[in-house]
Amino acid sequence: MHPIRKKRLTILIFLVAGLAVAVGLTTYALRQNINLFYDPTEIAAGNAPVDVRIRAGGMVEEGSVKRDPESLSVRFRVTNFTDSVSVEYVGILPDLFAEGQGVVAMGRLNNDGLFVADQVLAKHDENYMPPEVADALEKSSKGQHKSPYADKAAESQAY
Repeated sequence: MHPIRKKRLTILIFLVAGLAVAVGLTTYALRQNINLFYDPTEIAAGNAPVDVRIRAGGMVEEGSVKRDPESLSVRFRVTNFTDSVSVEYVGILPDLFAEGQGVVAMGRLNNDGLFVADQVLAKHDENYMPPEVADALEKSSKGQHKSPYADKAAESQAY
């Protein structure tokens, strides 16, 4: 083999190997930071992974918010009007957090079916609802009685 071709081949091999390493490291980093969204029906059916960081969303069930007077611990239920899941959060809730409002909680599902959140996000204005929550509410309301929040879900998709 000619020395110039051998040099070009060596450079090409190093470039391909470097590109493969960069793609592998990027894929690994993205896999570590992915947060999948699950609605209460999927969680209740056992489709959500246990001890893996996920997002769960829906509406805060009326009358379900229980605050511990001694700490910042709060328990509430998130529903899509078909199923609901219990959420436990320790920390300061967003100002817009309220019963009957849309939320997305990020955290882990434990073996007992309790969603332990490390972050809770509330909707930011009267018309907005996270797209995942709107989709989940729309899917759960098909074939069911019309929920009072179905119109909110439809409005939020228009934005």
